Amino acid sequence: MATEIKAPSPGESINEVQLANWLVEDGSYVDKDQEIAEIDSDKATLSIPATEAGIIHFKAAEGDTIEVGAVIAIIEAAEAPAGQKDSKPKVSEEKSAEKSPEKEEKPAEEVKKETEKPASKEAPTQNEPANNDGLLKLSPLARKIMQAEQIDEKDLLNFFKQFRVEAKDVNFFKEHKNELKSQPTAKVEASSWGGSREHDKKKMSMLRKKLAQRLVAVKSETAMLTTFNEVNMTPIMEIRKKYKEIFKKEHDVSLGFMSFFTKAVTEALQQFPQVNAQIDGDDIVSYNYADISIAVSGPKGLVVPVIRNAETLSLAEIEKEVKRLATKARDNKLSLDEMTGGTFTITNGGVFGSMLSTPIINPPQSAILGMHNIVERPIAVNGKVEIHPIMYIALSYDHRIIDGRESVGFLVKVKEMLEDPTRMLFGAKEPIEVLLGL
Repeated sequence: MATEIKAPSPGESINEVQLANWLVEDGSYVDKDQEIAEIDSDKATLSIPATEAGIIHFKAAEGDTIEVGAVIAIIEAAEAPAGQKDSKPKVSEEKSAEKSPEKEEKPAEEVKKETEKPASKEAPTQNEPANNDGLLKLSPLARKIMQAEQIDEKDLLNFFKQFRVEAKDVNFFKEHKNELKSQPTAKVEASSWGGSREHDKKKMSMLRKKLAQRLVAVKSETAMLTTFNEVNMTPIMEIRKKYKEIFKKEHDVSLGFMSFFTKAVTEALQQFPQVNAQIDGDDIVSYNYADISIAVSGPKGLVVPVIRNAETLSLAEIEKEVKRLATKARDNKLSLDEMTGGTFTITNGGVFGSMLSTPIINPPQSAILGMHNIVERPIAVNGKVEIHPIMYIALSYDHRIIDGRESVGFLVKVKEMLEDPTRMLFGAKEPIEVLLGL
């Protein structure tokens, strides 16, 4: 009996998806509920589980654009192979990076001793430059695990190089060397920059394609303008230095900059509600709440999860929500609901070293705040030149709905509250511990 696996619908109004990765081998045995593939839509990445156990046969290839409901694979009912308890990930292209059968049978104590031995003449030292970038052929599942665990490819390769080549390894090579001959050698030469004329070409992902369309539409369909200001980050940095340990102990989350900026934005939106509004045809939609979108760089591109009702959250609650959403974005686990419905966006190019930029509005929103890196600069303070950590901030806005007075006033209000965080309490006399929820 054969079971069809069909491409699911990621959400309403989505008719096509892209088959991003197969997580198993064609013709291999899969368990029921095992993740077998990942699909990309213009909004999210979803994994597809096997509905039955058996032998899988592919009906679509990686990179194919598929209609929702189309058959992508068939699973023929079958018993698990003898001795197989767990299905293995795709490994056919990883033979050159795997340990030999002999090494897999070694106990942990013996492996530990091997890695602690001084490197032989053939083994690389810690200070030896690695020229093996791109040599490992990683399956999608292996690459996903490495990204999640922040494992560097060079470290992985150098780890395996520390194992001594035994007779069984040579025999393993003899049995599989014909497979190596079929692999192109140009890739190895192109792994280091310069000298090669090779190039790669691959299909644009659905997410990247949709992002490109939206960015072009924003530039052509809105009257986008950007205003700038600078923030003296000394007060916030002093607060973080003084309270970061007790804050983490009390709330089990680190005290970052994003919570301060999110809180300042929500308070400024209350005073300048037009910045929180959106255009809907000939109407203007105003919101009495602040759903703040946070731009996050994920494995498949930029995603923008939403912090719901951020105006009601404390700094600790904001930090926890930022951490939760960023983790899900890194693991491609964000749902459609978590990425829709924002009223205002904050993006932080400073984590990549950006000094100044003009962020592009996230439609249908009307404004976006750009954070940048913090650099010590000379500024005038009470008639004297002092060195302080300064951040440039930028507000891009749709001039069709937001006037200059509102945009500049909003950004100035954000600056004032960041430079004097007690302003976020709107005149309350309590100490800073109240703001931090300590």
